[in-house]
Amino acid sequence: MEKWSLMTITVLLALTVRWTVSLGSYSGAGKPPMYGDYEAQRHWQEVTYNLPIRQWYFNTSDNDLLYWGLDYPPLTAYHSFVCAYIAKLINPDWIALHTSRGYESQPHKLFMRTTVFVADLLVYIPAVILYCFSLKETSTKKKASICALCILLYPGLILIDHGHFQYPLSLGFALWGVLYLSYDWDLLGSVAFCLALNYKQMELYHSLPFFCYLLGKCFKKGLKGKGLVLVTKIAGTVVVSFAVCWLPFCTDMEQIMQVLRRLFPIDRGLFEACMFSSPPPLCKLANIWCSLSVLIKIKNIVSPQTQLKLSFAVTFLSLLPTCIKLTVQPSLRGFKFALVSCALSFFLFSFQVHEKSILLVSVPVCLIINEIPFMATWFLLVSTFSMLPLLLKDGLLLAYTVTTLAFLSACLTSFSILEKTSAEDLQLKPFSLSLKGYVSWFKSFPKIVRSLFLLSVTLMGVLSAMTAAVPPPQRLPDLFPVSVSVVSCLHFLLFLVYFNIVILWDSKNSRSQKKIS
Repeated sequence: MEKWSLMTITVLLALTVRWTVSLGSYSGAGKPPMYGDYEAQRHWQEVTYNLPIRQWYFNTSDNDLLYWGLDYPPLTAYHSFVCAYIAKLINPDWIALHTSRGYESQPHKLFMRTTVFVADLLVYIPAVILYCFSLKETSTKKKASICALCILLYPGLILIDHGHFQYPLSLGFALWGVLYLSYDWDLLGSVAFCLALNYKQMELYHSLPFFCYLLGKCFKKGLKGKGLVLVTKIAGTVVVSFAVCWLPFCTDMEQIMQVLRRLFPIDRGLFEACMFSSPPPLCKLANIWCSLSVLIKIKNIVSPQTQLKLSFAVTFLSLLPTCIKLTVQPSLRGFKFALVSCALSFFLFSFQVHEKSILLVSVPVCLIINEIPFMATWFLLVSTFSMLPLLLKDGLLLAYTVTTLAFLSACLTSFSILEKTSAEDLQLKPFSLSLKGYVSWFKSFPKIVRSLFLLSVTLMGVLSAMTAAVPPPQRLPDLFPVSVSVVSCLHFLLFLVYFNIVILWDSKNSRSQKKIS
């Protein structure tokens, strides 16, 4: 009973925070003609309910693709249809074809917010709870509840899902995939990740760790015996899962190609965040291409095709060492760290990135918060800070401030993060031993790390206050948002180096892989 009473309090607190945030503004409220992501989700309900499936992804007189046309995989469209069916029963005006464009009312806002709330309650939150109970490090009831509380209070996901407006389903399905794999339920894990990938194509950020981990397990079992059976079962499961999701679109090849063109619009170029601006401002996205664009206008001197090739090459090279290590030495711990490293490489270097894509890195970081609480907390604070321009645009300054302080307080209290800054606490012991005799400052390493953390938090606090309250110079209207992006990008680059060091110098993987074989 105590186990569930502690967790019940944790869940109720997490739900209360989410519902409180949802009472505020949302993306594009009262801002025609495009409004925002809230209207995009409503419009997809309108389209999927009123039009036949064959028209969902095609430009027609009833489906203007320039006005929030569907650009996510079929599972998102099916979910929109289910929400639309319920909306129709409550008030048909909410999804009336053409006439409902830009519809805004308090009852409709309550309905839309409730659909996100229910998705969180049915998919994401149960996965977090079960994951925390599955961890060996959280074997006691109190530790599991504390871990779940910190994960569920992560402000970035709360602000985007329940403030800006977005559904947590793809991340929830991916988390279920990790949970199933932690129990060696490889087929269920494959199904869960296929659902995630068929809900949002950005789950490709996590695809290589899933693939390499499962392939590595098959190699260890032997490709002439149990390994061959397992790889056949997994391949069959993936094919069937995709076939079921795409079945209504398999009537002809043109349907499939049109959906793929909508999912991967190469012609937009490197920067997704700026595509609706005319003339385009400086990009305010915390990845390497946008940060470099402050100095070098890459989009003006390189064609979209060359941009694609360049970003692919850099992304591939940055995640290659991690994927090789995971395939050769598959372990659950290595898999979780690889999810972080690969997703961060995609965010920093890949094509068509959005500010919100940092959540694809943050959720895997949440999964290792019990192992490296100091670095995980630091990263999660930076990831929320990196979305500040978007959050301010949506009127979420108060929610951003309160949820960030609440999360930091929870981590300081629960994990005593400032006391866990030694090389061993940060999983850097093997790396430090390899440098012994070359780097003398490792003795004062904890003090240096704590000082850098406090400096980082102070800088983020000052920039947040200035961005929200201080008018920028007339000659540099984007000074503060761009500063937020560049500072965040520098943090992320350092985090990428850190996570790769932990993965490549990890000696625990070689021990834990024996259990798999």
